[in-house]
Amino acid sequence: MAVPEEPGVATVVAARDGDQRALDDLVSGYLPLVYNIVGHALGGHADTDDVVQETMLRAVHGLPGLRDPAGFRSWLVVIAMNQIRLRHRERHRVPVTGPVPQDVADPGADFVDLTIMRLQLSGQRREVVAATRWLSEDERELLSLWWLEAAGRLTRTEVADALELTPQHTAVRVQRVKAQLDAARIVVRTLERTPRCPELADVVAEWDGEPSPLWRKRIARHSRECVRCERCGYDLASVEGLLARLPLVPLPAALVFDPSTLVVSPVTASPVTGGKIGLFLKGTLAKSLAAAAATVLVTGVVVAVLPSGEEPVARAIPAVTQSMSTPPPTTVPPSSVSSSVPPSTTTATKPAPPAVPVTASVKKGVSTWNFDGVGKALTDVRAGWYYNWAAQPDGIATPPNVEFVPMIWGTKFTDDATLARAKANGKVLLGFNEPDFPEQANMTPEQALDLWPKLAATGLRLGSPAVAHSGDKAGGWLDRFMTGAAQRGLRVDFIAVHWYGSDFSDAAVGHLKNYLDAVHARYGKPVWLTEYALIDFSGGTARFPTQTQLAAFARGSSTMMEGLPYVERYAWFALPAEKPGTGLYAPGGTPNEAGKAYREAG
Repeated sequence: MAVPEEPGVATVVAARDGDQRALDDLVSGYLPLVYNIVGHALGGHADTDDVVQETMLRAVHGLPGLRDPAGFRSWLVVIAMNQIRLRHRERHRVPVTGPVPQDVADPGADFVDLTIMRLQLSGQRREVVAATRWLSEDERELLSLWWLEAAGRLTRTEVADALELTPQHTAVRVQRVKAQLDAARIVVRTLERTPRCPELADVVAEWDGEPSPLWRKRIARHSRECVRCERCGYDLASVEGLLARLPLVPLPAALVFDPSTLVVSPVTASPVTGGKIGLFLKGTLAKSLAAAAATVLVTGVVVAVLPSGEEPVARAIPAVTQSMSTPPPTTVPPSSVSSSVPPSTTTATKPAPPAVPVTASVKKGVSTWNFDGVGKALTDVRAGWYYNWAAQPDGIATPPNVEFVPMIWGTKFTDDATLARAKANGKVLLGFNEPDFPEQANMTPEQALDLWPKLAATGLRLGSPAVAHSGDKAGGWLDRFMTGAAQRGLRVDFIAVHWYGSDFSDAAVGHLKNYLDAVHARYGKPVWLTEYALIDFSGGTARFPTQTQLAAFARGSSTMMEGLPYVERYAWFALPAEKPGTGLYAPGGTPNEAGKAYREAG
């Protein structure tokens, strides 16, 4: 199941005010986030589903009292962490004598195995996930939050609030957990090394085979001191980089959201959408809810029969005209229908609405280089602007009503002549290209700041250097640049960033939105997304989505960004499709499936 886009503030407000559809969207939209937090924190314990369910029940019950709808996600994460801690305390109170509870562990639900399998992990990313088995409960709790921060799904402030710590203390805790996780990665390598070191066999002779912090320390100590095993600590890639591009672990079948059923909590009598959340989870809480509340749909009214002879509670719900488990045709068109043709309506007797002429969007743009058919493609794609990483069009014939935006790519292009050409060819100037990457502009924030006055002297509206990643992170390249610009009194009119998603499902639109929201929240300036597409760089060689996946993302992402007031411009990477990748137009200027989708979007 694809992870849905996280709903925004408007949905939270509507759900709080009693809108049933909004409540459906809110629960289904945030369920994947909660599932991943709880799953990583509990390590796949059988209680995972119960804790997820209890978190959502408590959130829905407390929603009417939520004062700050913009803080819904932070509030939900705090609820999840409180439920995780409560479950840890309850487990520790289980007596050590007497019968052993039957559902203390569920090997089939091991979250580490599920993560590796569902995300198809290999190499060092698989080692990182496997290493989490060796962390303590407290360490896994923190990791469950920091993991999502590294992936751009939570902010540092949200992590700190959930841990009830200051951001500074959180940073210290994160560094400690990263050190423990790296030690655990070495342990995983040491144990998997073949043939196994004879001295290691002596170290683990009394080990019961269950990962634990104690045995992590012992095996890691051996690896550091052993001549044969010390190489297991070599070439460990940065854990942030390994986790940053990991998508959320997809929901299991037991957690598939079904908004057509309503569950009423026997404790609170509060309506909770999603029958499969309330009734079809395994575990003791699900069983008690199933026994306590039976639901019946009668002419749009759900009646919950409560235990102990209490009066039944009835709640009218609006008729559902479309199943929310099926994305609307504007997001994912039927595969048999060309994306350039409006899909037919779902009711056979109702004629299709007349086609609406599509005009160029001032926001929508493309990055391109000069290729066969570039002029035809620039006209056909119906974008309002383009750029080519240069100060002038370099032979590209700019169509009427399409704006060329110049760029100062890097250090060697800050000479007076290049800056003059940029000023003559545009009204807006893009700053340095991916200075945080050695293969691109490769500049420190201080080097960029030293050169920035030359760019500002053009008088053009000026965008920040476009970082490749982590534009929303405190202490990241862009954060250091913006801090330095403020200290030096340098002008930066808008923020430019790049984004590439490794999750090719429908959830990619939500991942992108979360990143843009976080960037805007950090700097409070308009945002330009000057490169974006779906590419998975994690395996050493780039992996690309199918044309159908690209088309769905092109359509959904453009629609999403057109609706974000702080996003001024966005540009797909790239216009030409000369080789396999994410390009939109083949040589000669003919659009592929993704090109047709991007043309019609925006």
